[in-house]
This record gives sequence, structure tokens and C-alpha cells, in this order.
Amino acid sequence: MKMQLHISPSLRHVTVLPAKGVREFIKVKVGSKKVSYRMVFYTLLFLTFLLRFVFVLTAVDTIDGQTRCSTIGCLKKLGPGMLGKHRQSTVPEVIYQVLEDPSSKYDIPGGSDADIPQTLEDFVSSLKGRNRPDAKTFAIKLKSMLTLLEERTRKAKIQEYLYRHVASSSIPKQLNCLALQLANEHATNANARLQLPSPERVPTLVDNSYFHFVLASDNILAASVVATSLVYNSLRPDMVVIHIITDRKTYSPMQAWFSLHPLTPAVVEIKALHHFDWFAKGKVPVLEAMEKDQKARSQFRGGSSAIVAENTEKPYVIAAKLQAMSPKYNSLMNHVRIYLPEMFPSLNKVVFLDDDLVVQSDLSPLWDIDMNGKVNGAVETCRGEDKFVMSKRFKSYLNFSHPLISKNFNANECAWAYGMNIFDLEAWRNTNITQNYHYWLEENLKSDLSLWQLGTLPPGLIAFHGHVHTIDPFWHMLGLGYQENTSQADAQSAAVIHFNGRAKPWLDIAFPQLRTLWTKYVNFSDKFIKSCHIRAS
Repeated sequence: MKMQLHISPSLRHVTVLPAKGVREFIKVKVGSKKVSYRMVFYTLLFLTFLLRFVFVLTAVDTIDGQTRCSTIGCLKKLGPGMLGKHRQSTVPEVIYQVLEDPSSKYDIPGGSDADIPQTLEDFVSSLKGRNRPDAKTFAIKLKSMLTLLEERTRKAKIQEYLYRHVASSSIPKQLNCLALQLANEHATNANARLQLPSPERVPTLVDNSYFHFVLASDNILAASVVATSLVYNSLRPDMVVIHIITDRKTYSPMQAWFSLHPLTPAVVEIKALHHFDWFAKGKVPVLEAMEKDQKARSQFRGGSSAIVAENTEKPYVIAAKLQAMSPKYNSLMNHVRIYLPEMFPSLNKVVFLDDDLVVQSDLSPLWDIDMNGKVNGAVETCRGEDKFVMSKRFKSYLNFSHPLISKNFNANECAWAYGMNIFDLEAWRNTNITQNYHYWLEENLKSDLSLWQLGTLPPGLIAFHGHVHTIDPFWHMLGLGYQENTSQADAQSAAVIHFNGRAKPWLDIAFPQLRTLWTKYVNFSDKFIKSCHIRAS
């Protein structure tokens, strides 16, 4: 429609007339005050845009070939929206009915996957042509396609988790090679059998003025990276004492490695579990509990196949169960920390380190932290920017459907992390933490292993309950072994980075951008590393 605009000479009237000028279409009385041309211009500009918007709204608000509103009707619908009022949905109700119905009532007739669009392209193609589907058929096809793709994605994700579990549960041949080479070196080379530490440094092992670190590991290369990174980043390496605890079979290779690769001026001690006279079956309840645990598990758990076959579990739940089944989580090395007061009767405070981490900063300030009488200094895992990693509470590990757990603990209580812990051994000796640990291990066996997920953190959460002092998250960054969302820049800003999870940095399944933070402490030109074909990538 063509329109004419008339503005009176006095600027007191603005009139919009149809092209033929029969009657006044819009008349605006401006008033006795002068009105600027600028105000008139902006008013007309606004009206022009408004009319164009209503035209576009009229054009797109169409479904199944039927216009849902006229130009004036659309303007009426636009009004409430501009005022913040709810605009009624134009999506046919039958679409909601089909998508929300959990039954198979609206499945595609025939039921085979071949009848279901396999891709978005197939789905769009099925909507073209003369026989366009009605809203109900559209919704049925859409739901069937999404359900199929969701199930396939779930299966692929679970298969990936299973492969990672298998890869992480086995020992790489390169690490086996390293242990064998060093065992041979220990047997044939006197320099590989040096007393560690040297006689003149032995007094430092019980001197509380030094910084004492404890590492329990049967992985020589992993232990080397932890010790090397610790000494390298220390501001006072001459005050660092590292106590490495290992098993009988790894003792000789471990001693050979640190004899031939000294970390001077730090002090390194290598001890095997059999060197502790009291650490024997019948004297240590954990050994008996582990034996019973393995028997019970083999009888009814069904292993990884049973976990993967569970169709009702979400993939991330299956991943957690598979991870907990890793041999590392049921290793005696993981239980060693509960006996630290007995293993080091002369020490007052130690920092316990797992073997799957890297130290990136001087850790001596940890000895200045006031523990307020608590035993365990640890980073909490329920607060932080990374919601995937830092969202763990007691309910993440303990089975609160069991009355023994629900009546003793709070499901929403914040969990904390093993891996880098400050232990006040003096305060620990005045508690019943170790006895509590034994008690709950036995209760779990009596309950058919139903009190918590597999692993050693759940009984640790219980035993240290009420004895934990929270430390700054800067000291311990977690999750580098099961998610790659952490950037290298963020990881480099932490004092200690922990590759907890399946993707250990010495495995091929490690995340490449994070693995380099670990490999920088491996000397790939070393003759033992080269002969066993251990490479950076």
C-alpha cells in the first residue's frame, strides 16, 4: 500500500493518508510546542521497522501450509511478548506426547533399525517430497532416530572404557623390560647394590628437621619421575629425604636404579615390605582382609564383563566401576599409607606421595601449615571450577542405601583426595584411625563388599573421618588420568599434578598434551630407557 505523509507548516499536525487521499488514515496531534524534525524522523523510522518485523513474523509463522496469524493477529501476539508475557507455543501438542512417552507405543511399525533414519541427512530427506509426514509421524521418526543414536553412542563409549580398562590393567612390556634389565644389573654390578643412603647420611632418616616424603610403589619409572621432579623443584634439596617403599620382587631393580641414578644432595632410602618384621600375615589385618576380598570378589562379582553387560547403568558409572577394578586400586601398595606411624616411629610429620603424580613446585611450605590438631592434610574434591573432577562427596564413594553407612555418615559431606597428603604422625598415634580402618574393612567383607565402591579411598574417607584438615587446592590438582579438559597452562600452575585414572602417563592411552608434563622428567638418552624402547610418545 502506498501512503502519503503531510506535515503542517506549524509542525502541530502529522497526517498519514492513503495514496488516493479519500480519508485520514493516521492523525497525530503534536501540540502547541515545536517539534524537531529529528523527533519526527526517528518516530517514522521506528514505525517502519515495526511494520517490517510484523511482515516477517507473518511469513514464518506457518505450519503444514496454514497461516496461524494475519498481520494484525501477529501484531497482537507480538504485544504480550514485548511486555514480557508468555507467548503460547505453536508446537503441536502431539509432538510433546510422542517425545515424552517412555513406552514403545509410538515406535515405528516393523521395529527394525533399517526403518529408522540413520543420520540427520536421512531424516531430513524423509521429510521432503509430496507425502510430507504429519506432526505425529514427524515426532515418531525423530524419537526413533535419537533413541537409536543414543544407544549406539552408549555402546561405543562403554567399549572405549573397557579397552582403556584392559590397557591400564596390564603392565607395558617396556616397564617389564626395565625391571628385568635392572634386576640383572643388580646381580652383576656392585655399583647397583650401593647402600642407600650412604652410612654418613643414615642419621637423616630419623631427623625431624628434614623434609620427609614417603612414596609406595612397585613401578620403577613412575617412582623415578616423582623423586626426580620433587628434588628438581625443591629450593632446599639437601634437606629432602625420600623414603621409597616397594614389594619384594621390585626391591632389587628399584635399588639398582637409584644407586646408578643418585639424586644428590637429597637422601633416598629404599625399603621393601618384608624388611618390616611386623608386616606379615597374622599381624597385619589388611593382608587377611585383602585375601578374603579377592576370594569374595571372584565368587560373585563377574569381573569387567559383568560390569559392561549392565544395560541400566550410565557410561560414566560403568567407567568408575571399571576404574575401581584396576589392580592398582586393590594393590597392597595402596594400603601401605595406613601403617605410616608404625613404619616410621621416629618421625613426626611426613608427606605421602602416590607414584602417578609430578611435583612442579617446592613442597617445603607444607611443613609450615598448621594442622590444628588434625592428622590428614588433604585437598577437598567437592569445590572447584572443574565440575567433572571437583564434585565428589561421600555419596560418590559410599553406599548410602546400606543402613550401616547411612546412619553413620552424611551423604553430602565433602570428600577429599588421596595422592598428596600431609600426615601428622604424632597426632595420628593418639587416635584409633588404623583400628577403625581394619574394622570397616571387616564390615565390608561381612556385607558382601556392599558398603562402598572398590578401591582404598572409601575406607580411608571413613577411617580419617573427623581428622582431616583442608589445604589449598594449589597443592594438588587431580583428574589428569581420566579427563583431558585440563589445559596444559592450568596444569602447570599447580604444585602437584595427579594422573589419577586409567590414562597413566607411562601408557599409550595417556592424553598427549598432558603426558609431556611427565615425560620432561624422564632421561630418554639413558641406556636402560633406550634399550627397553621407552619413548616420549
